[in-house]
Amino acid sequence: MRAIRRVAAQWRESHGTAADVADIAPILVASALAADHGDASFIDALSRRPSLRLSLYLVDRLEEELLSLWHSGNSSAAQVLQAITRLSLVRASIERRFQQLPGAPLVGLDGLEFLIEFVHDLRSPLSSLQLLADRLQQGSSGPLTPLQLRQLRLIYAAAHALNAVTNNALQMTREWDQLEEPEARPFSVTRLLSEVQDMVRVVAAQKGLEVNFIRPNMDRRVGHPIELHRILLNLVTNGLKFTRAGHVTVTVSDLENNRVEFAVQDTGPGIAAPAQATLFEPFRRSRHGRPVFSATGLGLAIAQRLVKALGGQLQYDTAPGKGTRFYFTLDFPVA
Repeated sequence: MRAIRRVAAQWRESHGTAADVADIAPILVASALAADHGDASFIDALSRRPSLRLSLYLVDRLEEELLSLWHSGNSSAAQVLQAITRLSLVRASIERRFQQLPGAPLVGLDGLEFLIEFVHDLRSPLSSLQLLADRLQQGSSGPLTPLQLRQLRLIYAAAHALNAVTNNALQMTREWDQLEEPEARPFSVTRLLSEVQDMVRVVAAQKGLEVNFIRPNMDRRVGHPIELHRILLNLVTNGLKFTRAGHVTVTVSDLENNRVEFAVQDTGPGIAAPAQATLFEPFRRSRHGRPVFSATGLGLAIAQRLVKALGGQLQYDTAPGKGTRFYFTLDFPVA
């Protein structure tokens, strides 16, 4: 019981409220009863299945507290050894409960490989849905009523958002410096910006926003257009997501020594100071220790990784009520 109280106190100190302790109490009590009686069925008797990560975390903390009590002379070695041995049964029982779930194989490296294949399978139908919605909006199948046009815009926006999630999820499975096309090649900056514009045009119209593109004087460059397209698409999509009125402007400027600056400016509310600390983190820890998406999702994290892989650094300027400007500079020789 002493170990339980100490683990509960540590959880309260590190995670905040008494409600958190109430959440973990059943796990601690069941683990203690199982350890005392050498009977792991106490874990199976839990009315609800708690988080696997949380359950195993608490068992580990109990083991550490038992060892601490032994080192301090408050418990005998035999008692501690017996309790730790029984806690191993508790751990096995917790894992067994989760192995009975239909989705249990979808963890670890095998689960990651399945996730990659699953996301790959999603990309084609989502792209087809997005393309079909765009064609219908353009009147390829006949005139549309205002209601039908709005509904198609919503369909396109939803497909666009899902497509972005799948692309970013696949990018997260690669090494940070792994590029889809390792070798630089000639490309048209104007054409690349037009492709980005085509993809975000409907999303912007659905929100009543404008997306402006300011093109450079030098059009033909040598670089990595696939990665650059993904970076700009993520930045523009992120700007549209947080902007309620006004516009998003993409500016490409020619600099000296083959340098090119790319900037995406929005008229949103700006980034709050607390959010800036984890702005480029794809995940953060919830109060229960579980990973959750950051407030900005994967888009900014992916953009930062790709800019870094191309030899640049993604930076930003922001102010409350004045929007945010993301920008980066890359070395793209003239083709």
